[in-house]
Amino acid sequence: MRYDISKPSAPKMPNLGRGTECIKILLSQVSRDMHEPLVPMLFPILGAHISGAEFQYPDLSWKEPTGMMANLVADSGCNKGQLSNLVEAICRDFRQHDAAELKKLVEWQRQYKSKASTKEKPTRPEVAFWFPPSDVTNAAFIQNAMALEALGERTQYLNMPEVEMADKMCGGHKQVTQMLRNIYDRQRAGALRATADGITGNPILRTNLTISSTPFATRKFYKNDLFNGTFGRMVFSYKPRTSRDGRIPRQGKYSDEFYQKLDEYLVRLDICKGRYIIRPLNKLTDKLAGDMASLADLADDDVLWDVSKRALVSAWKAGCVMWVLNNQTWTRSMGDLVEWLVYHDIWSKMQLFADMLNIDADQTSEAQRRGPKNMLDSLPNTFNKAQLEALRTTLGKSQDGTDGQLRKWLFRKFITYSSQTGLYTKTEEYLKGE
Repeated sequence: MRYDISKPSAPKMPNLGRGTECIKILLSQVSRDMHEPLVPMLFPILGAHISGAEFQYPDLSWKEPTGMMANLVADSGCNKGQLSNLVEAICRDFRQHDAAELKKLVEWQRQYKSKASTKEKPTRPEVAFWFPPSDVTNAAFIQNAMALEALGERTQYLNMPEVEMADKMCGGHKQVTQMLRNIYDRQRAGALRATADGITGNPILRTNLTISSTPFATRKFYKNDLFNGTFGRMVFSYKPRTSRDGRIPRQGKYSDEFYQKLDEYLVRLDICKGRYIIRPLNKLTDKLAGDMASLADLADDDVLWDVSKRALVSAWKAGCVMWVLNNQTWTRSMGDLVEWLVYHDIWSKMQLFADMLNIDADQTSEAQRRGPKNMLDSLPNTFNKAQLEALRTTLGKSQDGTDGQLRKWLFRKFITYSSQTGLYTKTEEYLKGE
């Protein structure tokens, strides 16, 4: 495991090498302090440009690069607004398409109103917006999903500057859980909805979504959805408050040269059709699943294990998008970035919600609630059962789980046991990080 997510500092993003050129081009337009926070936010935007392609996950299911959701979290005034500039740059073709669709709709409305009540009214044209407004209502969102399904199963993309806007799209905060789960899982809307024409429908929700919010608003919004799967489906990218350096961050100029380079990559997304199996990515995902199980065992943390499962799927989808961007070729640098995305997502979740996820939070200090703690690292190379019991107590865990944790460590060959001395010893493989 390359990253320690128990620390308050974010896991350092790997160098962007061969195969990640599109990501580097996009980051060239944002201030340096926003590079790491914005990278996870790019993939829902880019993934919305792929329509008509499926990729096989290691469990042999086929998934589209849709249902990708990411939430950028930073304090007010910490440059979250730079995301909107990137969104507009990547979605210029979406804007052009939607302008033509809106023109058709406006013309229909003009003709509809000009007809006398006794005259036959013109039929509403089938219009579908690829980039609906951020304040879209629930009825309009469902109607647009119906049109997108009828006109080629296209993904709609939404960028919400405030997390509370999701309530309006979902039809109220009580409906957020079901709607976001259906979006992530590419399910149908869940109910028949009436449109302006009296038509009902229950479309498959092909939607990608990015949200920006402050830590306070984020915790308030998700507080009732931490254990029902909604929280795990959302990718979080957290930027901690930085020091007061008195410098105004510099952004790019979005020149014609930049757009020309970017468009060369976007066309690769647009023309990608069919079914694909990216074997190096699937092999990496299998390895990361093992790493997540090991990390959960080291921390004896079931919540971490549950959260990691969907963090893997989200990072895997980002890997699929990178593979298409790189002319359907895989590189080691792309794999390094996928691995980082998993850890960064989990680290962000723990930084924001660790105290709310820990049922024994009242018994532990703020420092101890920062993230999953590798208990084996906190023990000497040779230790006894009583030392682990004492450590578990200080972390707010019961002593009853000590025997089970030791069995898991022995099974994973993190430690060995001497029946003569009654002591446990860390293995060479564990100490070397193998």
